[in-house]
Amino acid sequence: MSDRPIDPGAVGSPQGPAEQEFEPTLEPVPPTDTALVAADNTAVSEEETRASTRGLIGSSAVMATGTVISRVTGVLRDVAMTAALGFYLVSDAYSLGNTMPNVLYVLIIGGALNAVFIPQLVRHMKDDSDSGAAYADRLITLAGLVLLLFSIAAVIAAPLLVDLYATSAYGESQRELASAFARLCLPQIFFYGIYALFGQVLNSRGVFGPPMFAPILNNIIAIATFLLFLSIAGTAAAADGNLTPDQVAILGIGTTLGVALQALILIPFLLKAGYRWRPRFDWKGAGLGKAGHLAVWTLLLVVVNQAGYIAITRLATLANVNAAEAGTTAAGLTTYQKAHLIFMLPHSVITVSIVTALLPALSRIAYEGRYRQVGADVGGAMRLVAALIVPIAAVLMVTGPTIARLLFGYGAATVQQAELTGAITSIFMLGLLPFTLFYVLFRGFYAIEDTRTPFIVSVVMNVVALGVAIPLFYSVSGGAQIGALALGYVFGFWATFILSWILLSRRLGGLESWTTIRALIRMLLAGFIALCVMVGVQALLTTYVTQGSTDVLPALLIVVVLTLVGSGIYLAGAWAMRISEVNEVVDMVRRRVFRRSVTTT
Repeated sequence: MSDRPIDPGAVGSPQGPAEQEFEPTLEPVPPTDTALVAADNTAVSEEETRASTRGLIGSSAVMATGTVISRVTGVLRDVAMTAALGFYLVSDAYSLGNTMPNVLYVLIIGGALNAVFIPQLVRHMKDDSDSGAAYADRLITLAGLVLLLFSIAAVIAAPLLVDLYATSAYGESQRELASAFARLCLPQIFFYGIYALFGQVLNSRGVFGPPMFAPILNNIIAIATFLLFLSIAGTAAAADGNLTPDQVAILGIGTTLGVALQALILIPFLLKAGYRWRPRFDWKGAGLGKAGHLAVWTLLLVVVNQAGYIAITRLATLANVNAAEAGTTAAGLTTYQKAHLIFMLPHSVITVSIVTALLPALSRIAYEGRYRQVGADVGGAMRLVAALIVPIAAVLMVTGPTIARLLFGYGAATVQQAELTGAITSIFMLGLLPFTLFYVLFRGFYAIEDTRTPFIVSVVMNVVALGVAIPLFYSVSGGAQIGALALGYVFGFWATFILSWILLSRRLGGLESWTTIRALIRMLLAGFIALCVMVGVQALLTTYVTQGSTDVLPALLIVVVLTLVGSGIYLAGAWAMRISEVNEVVDMVRRRVFRRSVTTT
């Protein structure tokens, strides 16, 4: 079940329904002028960098609060889905039908909206006498028509789209089931676009809360949909693979209803913010042409990523067909998506919150031509993100199978299917740090209105990822085939991160690279020590305390103990190695807790 449109900037692994980010508004900046880099040769002081980092920490904490609430309900939605459908071929058919609207939305218009059209909307708000109302009217009218026509065409072409995204090894019944889900879910394309447009108009007017919390309504409707399906069909329907038309309709209509209400609930907030949409068809000479020109590279980036997505979905759906034929543990597209869901959670809460807080100031600085300060801020954001991401990656690498069993080992799913999903999660964690850092770097490119370089880098990412994943996929069997797909993207993430760092550093005249490299080395060393200690503690707990039990309480005990141990070891290492970013976060938390305790007493 999708809650937010896929983030086109998060190039890389195909994103499942629970992994999308609502893109923050990008402030307008002029086209890149290399002369500005030469002119901006003022050294950025350490105090300026530290002040920027402190500001990011405070602002990001506020943003993360709303994100956490949305993500918690999103995880509960995926728990309900797995309980209803498990990891069988039926679940893959639903996942395929429900994911296609998301990726097709981004392909046709989503990437351009987030990376190009929205900055132009903010620009017109500042420059136009009507605060950009006419421009917003034209943009919503044009984009809405495109989305509506494309949604209709996609519904008509649903069987052809299934043939494109699914493995050719699907039987006729599996193909028909996936097509039925696709027909019911593809109208979501229109509502994804409307949600993004409405949300960005609100953001451009300084209203950030409603778009952040609207997905919660979608998640609640989705949970209710899956519970209704369970009450009618039970847990055996998914394993048997035979759903009635009514059961398919419950899942498909409930899914699309949630996405529709997520978009429509923003209308009252638009009215309250003083914006009333009026259809306008006078598009010529309204500035949409410039935005369209800038969007070309973003569209090409999305096309490249979707080509990679098609390859992965065909292989993932084939893996589950192979598993069914061999009688091994079911593992396919749903397995891949749920593992990627866990992989994306820390990125969604931490990185996106920090980058959302960073972007407005970053774009203003770029507008002023202070490119060295832009580089310093990007470098500071990278260090801050890494300080938080490294220990989480270490903890999830060790606890992945246990957490997946706690989340997905219910209902139609088996414990073995859930633990296999957790093992795939552990593989993904090898790429969490580079993935989240190149996300930050891409925002540096967008701040200077460079959409061409992210396209080039995304080509490299997909070539590396698929070049590793495809040979591995055909050299192994069973759940290891999904592991091969995850490992391929880990290599792709690292290649993208390194290349993006080099190219952006050249564009901005530096990213405080040596400072960042030294900090990353210390963080990775502290994280590795924590990981080794956690592996030892887990072995002791499994042998002498839980004794291999798969019950909920022993699993919770393992997760809690390992999280505390890993966090403690990492913090001790950060203190010993004087990792300032970690210490600043700890100090901020300590101050807030102290302030609240004083207020309470």
